[in-house]
Amino acid sequence: MNKRVVITGIGMLTPLANNTKDSWELLINGQSGIDYIKSFNTSQFDCKYGGELKKFNEEDYVNTKLHRRLDRSSILAIAAAKEALNDAELEIPLIDAEKTGIALGTGIGGSHLLLENNEKLISKGPKRVSPFLITHMLPDTASGLLSIELGAYGPNLAITAACATGGTAIGEAFEIIKRGDANTMITGGFEASMQPIFLAGFQSMKALAISEDPKSACKPFDINRSGFTLSEGSAILILEELSVALRRKANIYAEVISAGNAADGFDMTNPHQDGRGIVLAMNNAIEKGNVDLDKINYINAHGSGTPINDKVETKAIKKIFKSHANHIAISSTKSMIGHMMGATGAVEAAITALVCKEQIVPPTINLNDSDPDCDLDYVPNQARKKDIEYAMSTSIGLGGHNSAIILKKWSNKQ
Repeated sequence: MNKRVVITGIGMLTPLANNTKDSWELLINGQSGIDYIKSFNTSQFDCKYGGELKKFNEEDYVNTKLHRRLDRSSILAIAAAKEALNDAELEIPLIDAEKTGIALGTGIGGSHLLLENNEKLISKGPKRVSPFLITHMLPDTASGLLSIELGAYGPNLAITAACATGGTAIGEAFEIIKRGDANTMITGGFEASMQPIFLAGFQSMKALAISEDPKSACKPFDINRSGFTLSEGSAILILEELSVALRRKANIYAEVISAGNAADGFDMTNPHQDGRGIVLAMNNAIEKGNVDLDKINYINAHGSGTPINDKVETKAIKKIFKSHANHIAISSTKSMIGHMMGATGAVEAAITALVCKEQIVPPTINLNDSDPDCDLDYVPNQARKKDIEYAMSTSIGLGGHNSAIILKKWSNKQ
């Protein structure tokens, strides 16, 4: 089926702001959302900072009764979904309910609820464990709740692919529309990863950036980079089959051209030294979309700021694009908003859609001393106006998961 798919709504929660508009404006102004952690005591940690949401009131998005049952991660998904639906001007109840589906992803799931109830089990016994624990801590809790609340009866699934989760979920939602199983998909990723146990785990892995200044800690592609910054957040996109979007005169951010994913099949922590998986994912997206390499002129890179990842990703881009790699604007927005794990690919896909719409490339901040092995155009420190026709968003995850999405600038003349 030659169905075309477009993005008509975006909802985004980031450490910069609790909405898409403000997050975007701060991103293109090179602002950092990373700060000292306030939600728990970090006195015993070497890394004392991260990307927490600011002034986010959970009860603004769910009622008190549901709030008592829910994990924070599901609330982040619901909050971003409500903004995306409002942005897309989709009416509730849905007109085409049986052709509206949901594909959401999370890397960790309902960890807050699980940890809280485990403490109750230890201190007060099994009878004090919530009867809602099992149903409300699952990775598919958010997609199930949204289906119930919105009356969306189409395909409904939860996806986990570590740090490539968000991109993979959007890619699957795109494919669902392409094959005709849905006309509209609510898709993206969410993660409430700001927990002592996860900060400790990543610190033990020596994966976190260590610096005296939180805002300059994450330095993707810089020779002095030391790791990523842990963050929380969510991004939900509304994808629609083109004729449906045009019929209701929807605002279109960008067209989704193709998506690819692949595995390294190499190691649970480190990417393959030649970027085998991300090369395959990018190649799959390029071939499926039948896109000329020289038409892609922006990449929102995974760009985590870890010594190995940035070098491997650079090598992969050069392997795919050859001499054209030097003409592609590349940015790592993780330098400003940190690494949101299962949400990060969705947030970066949303940012890529905004790049296509606004024709402005956000910077990679904290890039002051380039690594000789990372010698491409990473748009250092200042945003740049640029004519973008095709753009790509890439994600690389623990366990060797990789995803790539290609978007195209939308024009009413198309």
